[in-house]
Amino acid sequence: MTQPTHIRAEHLPTALALAASGVPVLPVRAGKKTFGNCRQCADNACGGRPNMKTPGPCLCPAPCHGWAAATTDHAVLTSPAWARAWRQAAAVAYHPGGTGLTVVDLDNADAIAWAGENLPSTRTVATTRGEHWLYKGTMPSANAVRPDVDIKSLMSYARWLGPGTGAMTVLPDAVRLLVVREPAPVRPAAVTVPTPAGGGRCPHRTPAYLARGIAMAEQRITQATGAVHATVFGAFLAVLSTHGRCGCLTEAHTERLFAAARAKGESPRHCADAWTNALTRLGM
Repeated sequence: MTQPTHIRAEHLPTALALAASGVPVLPVRAGKKTFGNCRQCADNACGGRPNMKTPGPCLCPAPCHGWAAATTDHAVLTSPAWARAWRQAAAVAYHPGGTGLTVVDLDNADAIAWAGENLPSTRTVATTRGEHWLYKGTMPSANAVRPDVDIKSLMSYARWLGPGTGAMTVLPDAVRLLVVREPAPVRPAAVTVPTPAGGGRCPHRTPAYLARGIAMAEQRITQATGAVHATVFGAFLAVLSTHGRCGCLTEAHTERLFAAARAKGESPRHCADAWTNALTRLGM
């Protein structure tokens, strides 16, 4: 009589504990790779999962579609459809964006040194080659935002390597700006941009308060070194987040900001792109 063979799924208990605390998890293979799609989901024939960038109808019970399969559902994690993956798993991964986090993945000592000089301290997790820096808040994911630095948040996954040490910091603009790319050069052209309309009496309509905000943005742009376009975007974002919805800003203020940016080498089109991107980021 053939005896049943017991195959350990050693990573499943860790996954279940994380899921119970609200962290969406999934198994990954050796090399930090997710498991391939099943036959029904091959080549995305199923249309993809509802929570993917292009939402689809797939409700496949298997751990298909990479990061999008991450879940906190105990029944799914312990289901027969996931059992084979857990038996072959090399590690547990999680979806940072699904738990409200962003991971700055620093691959070596040089990247860690750069982060120590340019990013606010936060909770850190040791990795095989470097560190994960964890921030509270989500943003688009991107690889190679600078040498040996990746951003893992929305539509991405990271290996679970423990809770880490240190207090977690709110996601700063310094990290968000890492995914802002310098635009390709374009020929100067006349560009008009929208000035947000006010919504009634403006609580900030104090000349000194508004003037100080515009002056600070101009100074930030004027003193920019290196990533000028990212600095311009950050300055526009700061002004719009404070004054964009209440009616403080006029075309004259916008022109002052654009003039400061142009003085640093930004074209009218690049200024317009940064302004539009800031409005989009704020949902305006």
